[in-house]
Formats: sequence, structure tokens, C-alpha cells
Amino acid sequence: MQQEPDPSQIVSYGKRITDLAQAHPDATALVFAASDGTDLEITWRELDARTSQVARLLASRGAGPGDLVACGLPNSPEHFYVTIGAWKAGAGCVPVRWDLPVWERERVLDVADAKLLVGDHVDSTVPVITTDEIRATTSLPSDPLPDVVPCPASGIASSGSTGKPKIIVSPMPGAEIPGSIAPMPSVYVEIPAHLPQLIPAPLYHTNGFLVAHMSLRNDQLTVVMEKFDAERALRLIDRWKLACFTAVPTMLARMARAADDVNADLSSLFYVMQGGAPIPDWVVDKWIELVGPEHFYMTYGSSERVGLTIIRADEWQHHRGSVGRGYQTLIRILDEEGRDLPPGEIGEIFMLQPDAPGPAFAYVGAAAPKTTPDGYTSIGDMGRLDEEGFLYIADRRSDMIVTGGANVFPAEVEAALSEHPLVHDVVVVGLPDPEWGRRVHAIVEPTDAAHPPTVADLDAHTRARVAAYKVPKAYEIIDRMPRNEAGKLNRANLAAERADPPAADLAAAPRT
Repeated sequence: MQQEPDPSQIVSYGKRITDLAQAHPDATALVFAASDGTDLEITWRELDARTSQVARLLASRGAGPGDLVACGLPNSPEHFYVTIGAWKAGAGCVPVRWDLPVWERERVLDVADAKLLVGDHVDSTVPVITTDEIRATTSLPSDPLPDVVPCPASGIASSGSTGKPKIIVSPMPGAEIPGSIAPMPSVYVEIPAHLPQLIPAPLYHTNGFLVAHMSLRNDQLTVVMEKFDAERALRLIDRWKLACFTAVPTMLARMARAADDVNADLSSLFYVMQGGAPIPDWVVDKWIELVGPEHFYMTYGSSERVGLTIIRADEWQHHRGSVGRGYQTLIRILDEEGRDLPPGEIGEIFMLQPDAPGPAFAYVGAAAPKTTPDGYTSIGDMGRLDEEGFLYIADRRSDMIVTGGANVFPAEVEAALSEHPLVHDVVVVGLPDPEWGRRVHAIVEPTDAAHPPTVADLDAHTRARVAAYKVPKAYEIIDRMPRNEAGKLNRANLAAERADPPAADLAAAPRT
């Protein structure tokens, strides 16, 4: 069991920034890697001063303890000023995509019951603070504010596969013992302090927001990309001698493909961690080649943080396809009647963190997830355990395609297709079909739009890697996959748009 923390050692998120600024004011805290190739360095002194100034503005507009401030800014220094400023004012912060359509953004703000919206949105029903107003706070006092612990400290906006907005709020206060939360790879190896970290993800996503702020509070040089670009990410690692980063499989795949051309020095990397979605085997193999199996990790979890798994690549080589064993987490696989399934059988994943200090999350705007009487929680993912307790992800239950009475998990078909050298990105969805119930349909973004792969080539490639009933009935070539900067997309929308497409738009594969 975890020991009770010593209250005298607990520091609020805002005060932690001030403490670090007093310890080494002229050291670089944050590097903003702009898309134009420039890098803006921000010292701890400047970060502390700017966040205190912004806190005063937020407080003057009514933000305080118990409130949530929505930050609708793209990756930028101002995003950090607003988030930390909200904490210093005693409020929580919910990062929101800055490019949402008005109707969708307003639904999110309504669900969050946001006190303020920071961003260049003049058409909101929520009081707005613009980017110019944030920048103008340089005239405000920058001395420390009274210390306050925000509760809740943060939330993540999500719509999942349903399209209905919800806020995943951490009910825990915004305070911690500095350095008490070790990175997940620490279960394999001792992690040196102050590892400089790359943040390639957008700050509205868990992998961007939570990792970036934890990195800062751990006194790590934090390099944040304005927008992900595979070649730029590799060059930033080389230039700043970065030691770690976390990324989704789409980013890792693009970096892996770009690595040979960029020829960046990656020897500074102490660990690379994957999260966010199942990762194709070929991407793991390539990163093993790039950094060595002892430096690449795969994880599984969710924004709800009901449980985590981790596996290092050297262990993965003996359990290919696995996302590892529980990290401070117990795992059960249950059938539709709630009965435990034996190793090897696919069912719904339920997880429990027995030593967690409190509830990991609460939904705002959505019903509570499925929970067993003894406290295990599911977010709807499907998977199986092997005899040694290693977890293998199948897919989300909502994404599973039942075709001809057989279950097809899109992630498996996508992984197979992603190995094709002419496939840059791929998504598999299920479409209505009078014969099969639902048919497997592959949407492909080619590596070179001028020379896309043929249907016959894609079909032969897929048939060599998955069972015949899982092979797509049709392949569709598009110019660009509609992923957001976090690497996510809305499968339900993609499927709905293609539910009854003109026959000329699709290239049929041989029917099975």
C-alpha cells in the first residue's frame, strides 16, 4: 500500500512554478518550437512572472476556486500562461480545441460550465478573453499571489466515438509532492532526474497537456511543438539533446519513416513511450532499430486513468502485439454477462488501481462508465490476457465490425495495411451491407498521391497478413486522412459519410 503523503511536503501547482523560478530564474524552462523553424526560449523567471500576471487577469474576470477556465488556444506560450495562471487563481483548466466549429465548441463549453473562454472567439456565449488581452498582461504586477490549491485542477474534453461531448475531470486537487510521481518506465529502470522532454502532441490532448505540465513541475526542460511534423521532431531531439517523449502511433510511424532521410542523432533518447492507440508491429520494430529495445516502451491507458499497462520493447519481442502487464493496475477480461474469461479469449477490459488515493476521474455530460461491484471499471475497450497476464488490445467495442456473423477488429486490419510502403495512413470502418450485415471498408491515404497503390496490390498485401473474412471488401484512396493534431479522427463520421456512397467512388476488392 502507498504511504500517506506528508502534508508539509505537498506543494500547489502554482507555487511549484514559483519555487522553481526562485531556484534558478535564468534557466530555460520552456522552448516553444514554432512551425517556421524558430525556437523561443522562456526562462523560469519569465514563466513565473507571466503566469502570475495572467492569473490576475483571470481573477479580475471572476475565475477562482471551483471554476473551470476553458483554454481554446493552439500550442503556444500563452497556453501555458493561461493554464498555470488559472491554477494560481485557484481555478481549474480545460484545454479545448481552438478550431472547433462554433456549435461544437459551445456544446463543450456548456457541458463544462466554463467560467471563461480564453481564445479568439468573439461569438461565444461564455465570457471571452482574447490572445491580445493575454499578451497585454505584461503591464500587470508579477509578484506572487496568495497560494491556493485548485480543485478540480483540470479536465479533458472528449467526444469519444459517440460525438457527444463530455468532460473527463480529475477530482484530485492541483497539488503534489515534487518529484513523487515517477515516469512509467521507472518500473524497468531508474530514471535520471531532469530529463529534457519533447511534447509533440497538441495541448488539448492528454498526451500533450498532462505530460507537458508534469514535465515542467518535474523541473525538466520542456520543448513544445507548435504543430507536429515528423522531420522537425527528429531535428529537435538532435538539437536539444532531448531524452524522452510520448507520442501516439501515427506520430511514431511518421517519425520512423522520416528517420532515414533526416539522419538525426537520436542517441540522447533515454526513453520513447507510445500511448493513445494500438501500435503496428512494424513501427515497434523500426523504433527498436532506431533507439534499441531497452529505450522503447508501449503503454495502454485512457484519459479517464482507470488503469495503465506498460511493456518494454525487449519484453515485447517475446510477447509481440502486447501492451504489457498492469502498472499499479489489476486487469480482468469479462464477457457480456460479467463473467471472467480465461486467457486467450477476447472480452471487455476492466481495470482497477487498488492503491489509488481517490477516484481517478468523473464524467461531466455523460453517464458513468460500466463498473463491477468490486470496483473494476471499463471504458469499452476489448482485449485478451495471455497465461502470463500480458494484455492484448483488440479494439473498442463500438468500433468492432460484425460481418457475416464474425467479429473483425479494425485495428488489426489497419496494422496490416500500414505495413505497406505505399500506405501513409489507413482507417478501417464497417459499412451497411445487405449480404454481410456490415462490410469491412478500408480508407487509405497513400504515401505519394500521384502514385497510389492498386486495389489488387492492397488486397494481396492484406490477405497475406489477416484471415480472409477480415480482408476489406473495398479500398478507397483519399488525399488526406482527416485526423486532428492528436492523431485522432471520428470513425462514426467517416462511416456515416460512406453508408451509401456512389459506386464509382469505391474500388471493390474480390469478395470472400
